[in-house]
This record gives sequence, structure tokens and C-alpha cells, in this order.
Amino acid sequence: MTEVVIVQEGQLVRSVEVQRDQRTDMVLLVMPGVSCDIRLDLRLSGEGAEANVYGAYVCGGEEKVKISVDMHHDVPHCNSRQLFKGIAGGTSKVDFYGKIIVAKDAQRTEAYQENHNILLSDGAKVDTKPQLEIYADDVKCSHGATIGRLNEEEQFYMRSRGISLEDAKVLQMISFIAPVLENIEDETEREAVASKFEDAIRNIVKNTLC
Repeated sequence: MTEVVIVQEGQLVRSVEVQRDQRTDMVLLVMPGVSCDIRLDLRLSGEGAEANVYGAYVCGGEEKVKISVDMHHDVPHCNSRQLFKGIAGGTSKVDFYGKIIVAKDAQRTEAYQENHNILLSDGAKVDTKPQLEIYADDVKCSHGATIGRLNEEEQFYMRSRGISLEDAKVLQMISFIAPVLENIEDETEREAVASKFEDAIRNIVKNTLC
């Protein structure tokens, strides 16, 4: 079962060891108004272990969000995936530091890491540093990071179909973080979380357009 963590103000430190043929899945959610320092250390210590970590954060004011993830592949035949997606507006500051470490004997590793961000204002800042540290040669590993703006062509298309600018921006942002939220297995919980994010995003857009 996927663990869903709604991150509170302050620091969250978590160390997880995944043993042989075990799997851990985690979804981290940072709502607007929350400043936090998230530090995750995951260690795949048994063959056949798997770890999947997903995260979404929406910052519309003066939040300071720092996320650090170390994913250790210590043995062969293990898989991991990280997907973090965030929206930063106002004068918020987001730092993402992710590292995949593959030990010398950890052959047949598959490990992937992505961090994608949307900036809503000139005052918001995102610093993203995904890293690979690989000591084995028979692996499939990749990392990627993007920082961009809302697509104005998409907004124009939606507005030409009678959708207001406010609704167009809300739809874009909800669609952006949806790949993270869809990993919440419980449908009721997933819908409740999506509703909270939509309300928060709509409030941010209203304040931006005012």
C-alpha cells in the first residue's frame, strides 16, 4: 500500500531500508503555506527490492521548501523511481537535491529520477540538482529536471473554447501535478487530495490575476 504523507511545517527526516523482494511506495505532498525541509534516505539492501517516491508541492507565497533524496542501490536487481513535480509562485524558494548511488556490485539496477517545476512569478526561485553516482556498469539509470512557465498557447486554445483565463491556468496546473497524485491508490483519498490542491491552486491564481 502506498504511504501518503502530507508534510507539515518544519523538518521531515525519514530513513527507509528495503530488503529482499520488498517494495516501498511513498507520496509526499506539500500544500501552499508550508515551509519544510524534507530529507529522505532510502537503501535497497536486498535483491529484488523496489522503491518508488513521488512528490508534489505548490508554493504561492513566501514558502521555503527543501527536498533532499538519497537513493542507495547496494545490491543487484533492484529498481527505483522518483518523480517530483512542483509549482512555485510569489517569492517562494524551492531547492531539490536528489542523488542515485549505485554500488560497485549492484548490477542490473534500474533507477530513474525526475524533477519538473513551473514558475508563476519572477520572484519565485527553483534550484534543482539531480545527480547520479554509479560504480556498476550494467545499469539503466537516468535523471532529468525542468523549470518552465505555463504554456500560453494552451491557454489561448482553451480561451478560444470559452474557458476563462483563470480556469485555463487552474486546469494546466492540476494536469501538471496529476501524474504524482495518480499514485495514491485509495480513490477516496486521491480525490480528497486533488480537491485540496485544486482549491489551493485556484486561490493562488485568483490572487495572481487580481
